[in-house]
Amino acid sequence: MIRRAIVLAAGRGSKCFPYGDVRQKCVLPIANVPAVRRLCLSLIEIGVTEIVVAVGHRKQQVMGATADLPGVRFVTQTTLDGTAAAAYAAAETCAEREPLLVVYGDIVLTTEDLRRFVTEFGNSGALAGVLLNRLGEEEPGSWICAATSGGLVTQVTGHPRGGSHRLCGVYAFQAHALPALARNPGIATRVDVGGMPPAESEVAGSIQVLIDDHVDVFASETMGFFVDIDKPWHVLEANARMVEHLTSQLHTDVVADGARISDGADITGHVVVGSNTTIGKRVVLRGNAIVGGNCQITNGAILHGGFVIGNHCRISDYCDVGGRSVVGNRCIIGHGAEFSGVLFDKVYLYHYCEMSGVFGEATDIGAASVCGTLRFDDRDTPHRIGGRTETPSHGADATYMGDFCRTGVNAMLMPGVKVGSYSCVGPGVICYEDVPSGTLLLAKQELITKPWGPSRYGW
Repeated sequence: MIRRAIVLAAGRGSKCFPYGDVRQKCVLPIANVPAVRRLCLSLIEIGVTEIVVAVGHRKQQVMGATADLPGVRFVTQTTLDGTAAAAYAAAETCAEREPLLVVYGDIVLTTEDLRRFVTEFGNSGALAGVLLNRLGEEEPGSWICAATSGGLVTQVTGHPRGGSHRLCGVYAFQAHALPALARNPGIATRVDVGGMPPAESEVAGSIQVLIDDHVDVFASETMGFFVDIDKPWHVLEANARMVEHLTSQLHTDVVADGARISDGADITGHVVVGSNTTIGKRVVLRGNAIVGGNCQITNGAILHGGFVIGNHCRISDYCDVGGRSVVGNRCIIGHGAEFSGVLFDKVYLYHYCEMSGVFGEATDIGAASVCGTLRFDDRDTPHRIGGRTETPSHGADATYMGDFCRTGVNAMLMPGVKVGSYSCVGPGVICYEDVPSGTLLLAKQELITKPWGPSRYGW
């Protein structure tokens, strides 16, 4: 059994605009729980008793999300020069030389896959191990990939032109293999001809050091879902996958003390309902659901498929919530509002709007605001991230709005638009392009004035 783990949560997350503007991406909420906290809880569940969290960029956010968990302590990465350097520095703070896990703090996966990886690594007798995820529609060129043979990793390649498996950012090391973290070359040595790796010490490079030394590196593959939160659409995907995972495990109703479910509610599926929550007359719930405490779901609200709702929410008055959605704490979805995707805490959709995507904390959506979800050519929207154009396999046409934003009445956001934090899309604006953070976008209207009166009607 592995009792120690290092969680790497110091990076800047520059590709995750607009959510990296005010957040450490490791604390982005996944079904209303910060990703790094959810990861640490999984590690504790599989028997890890000491978790060293490497922090740096916006470290207080990470500490605030995990400091109350048993066995968690922190080391500060003073220079953001790579994950291998951070992992080695954290490992040096451990008094005893034992096997340990190195896990990236911005990944989302099942506890079962973590447990199976640790068990299989222990049984393999290998000095190191990596968890791999089979690439589906994702491009290999966006990830660090690995080739395998006979259950062992044979080569690690950075952003190749082809490949079947990517590294998950979950590694296991016996004590004798830890020096490979210090021997990291500081730049990827296995790239395709013409590839341009940045100068940083990635843990994957230390795995290649071990392979070059003819050390066996065990390979295990995920069986459940896996999402690496690298781009904004990964936030949407990770939440949808987690909702599916959590709600699929509901096999009976759990209703807390003080909760009230009306006989006039139409419920199909199993529900977990927190204390003092009311599900009223004419409410329609389709599929399994997890609802927090002190919520009011009333007066004809319609909710489809599996979903997760936080605490102190009001969802009412014939609004419509799509399947696999997450509603944060203290949110309002009001009269005639349609929503699907992810709301962070305290997002208001008061009435007559249609929103689909990810919407940051304390964001106010004006009446009759809408976002497009389908292009006229029926194709997915390409996105520009860090100077590179790519078309996501999930959520390409969703809207991505940062924290502390608002829209005026009748604002329109076209498919795939990203709005930076602290921004406002004004009334009547038709927004086709991404909006930088700290921006007010207003429409300039040209008016034509002519005389008018009774004479125009023949008087």
